[in-house]
Amino acid sequence: MSGDEKRIAVVDDEDDLREAVVEYLAMHGFAVEGFARASAFRDALGSGGFDVAILDIAMPGEDGLSLARWMRGKGAQTGIIFATAAGTSIDRIIGLELGADDYLVKPYELREMLARVRSVLRRLPVLDVRGIEAPSETPGKRIRFGGKVLDLDARILLDADGAPIDLTALEFDLLSVLATRAGRTLSRAHILELSGGGDNGDTERAVDIRITRLRKKIEPTPDAPRYVKTVRGAGYVFVGD
Repeated sequence: MSGDEKRIAVVDDEDDLREAVVEYLAMHGFAVEGFARASAFRDALGSGGFDVAILDIAMPGEDGLSLARWMRGKGAQTGIIFATAAGTSIDRIIGLELGADDYLVKPYELREMLARVRSVLRRLPVLDVRGIEAPSETPGKRIRFGGKVLDLDARILLDADGAPIDLTALEFDLLSVLATRAGRTLSRAHILELSGGGDNGDTERAVDIRITRLRKKIEPTPDAPRYVKTVRGAGYVFVGD
């Protein structure tokens, strides 16, 4: 496996589908591993990271939602794509709260799956050769607020000590959209359009869920936000220092 190959995990108990996805992604240059159970993926994740994981929500034993909750609790930077047969709103809402990066509704086309994997990969942080997020050297591509640094090129948010703050790819996109338009009130629909969230069928409710998650990570007091403020009846606005 070459050093720049992206590692993809496919966690699905449907043998035929899992094998088809693994074969298709391998044909397109990815290093792919398939897992029929969440426990097997847990073991593999402990010995090496994956760039993207496609998780079936409905699996016997531990389901995809529980697995994603465990991953985010461990601080895993892996992009998460949920695959769900139901496509119900409750699954989507819970998935968004857990930090999902995208969704696939079964049965899905392999070409659509490939497009979503590539989309998530484009939004993941850029890493240097040591596996550490590489900050941009261009001052104009950084936004500073509250002692934090939002690096738009490296796709990373650093705290006051220079340590990375764990954001999902969509959370980073959301913060970037707001921060690069500081002082402008953006409607939920406009935020969806600018951040690419509408591409996977997200509703305006998804924006509210991601805003709530984002505030918990960047605001000193999430219930009384300093930077990402709600404009009643209009949307949200980013207020810099």
